[in-house]
Amino acid sequence: MNKVIIPVDFSETALNAARFTARMLAGKKDTLVILYHHYDHEDDFDVVKNFMESLKKDLLLRGDTAVEYEMEMGGNLIDNLELLAQSRKATLIAMGITGKSAFEQAVVGSKTLELADRKICPVMIIPPKAVFSAIKNVAFASDFNNVEDSTPAAQINAVLDMFNPNLHIVNVIPENNVSVTDEHKQGKDEFTAIFQNHSPEFYFIVMNDFHQALDNFVKDHNIDLLLTIPRHHSNESGLLRSTNTKKLAYHSSIPILATHK
Repeated sequence: MNKVIIPVDFSETALNAARFTARMLAGKKDTLVILYHHYDHEDDFDVVKNFMESLKKDLLLRGDTAVEYEMEMGGNLIDNLELLAQSRKATLIAMGITGKSAFEQAVVGSKTLELADRKICPVMIIPPKAVFSAIKNVAFASDFNNVEDSTPAAQINAVLDMFNPNLHIVNVIPENNVSVTDEHKQGKDEFTAIFQNHSPEFYFIVMNDFHQALDNFVKDHNIDLLLTIPRHHSNESGLLRSTNTKKLAYHSSIPILATHK
């Protein structure tokens, strides 16, 4: 059974993420939704419990077939979520993000990005105004470097199996290097084997601006979900470092799925 954790608080951003995820998972009988709330004071227990009961009923009315909730006082939110994801063997964590200004991005959205930075399980970052329609087309942005060693195949396939979408694998090539290399061809073969159940299509886009290239691709191909693998080492290709994942998360109009090897 797929288990999807949705961290929620009283914010509209979190509630929208919960509703988005509920519609996304509606009717999937093999999926359990686990709502999670972290609170600081014992006096908040009754209010939190009533809130979680109400939200659980709301998600069931929206078509989810199985919904539970967890409430936890104290500790660190991200550490708590990591333990919960490990104990429940979560397939996915879905969480909202907000904040357009530099200050808001540094403070408000930091928890979501910190969670996405951890090697826990795939984290779906849901924009504050996202409205679910379908997950029919998924784009996976890759630099085609060390494909077999760097791709979390089992985690990505688990998410893809939930929706059975069209998979589009995209590589952005800088304009000063317009050729498709042997490395690209090898990567294409490896991706084809990794995602053999999803018949991926491949696109090589020549453009210096990585984010603009992806934005154009998302619009042109009606992409519903964008996959990315955050990377952090200074010697990695600049395309998919965590700073780029951060930019994608804050400026994308569709959900971003961040996952690690």
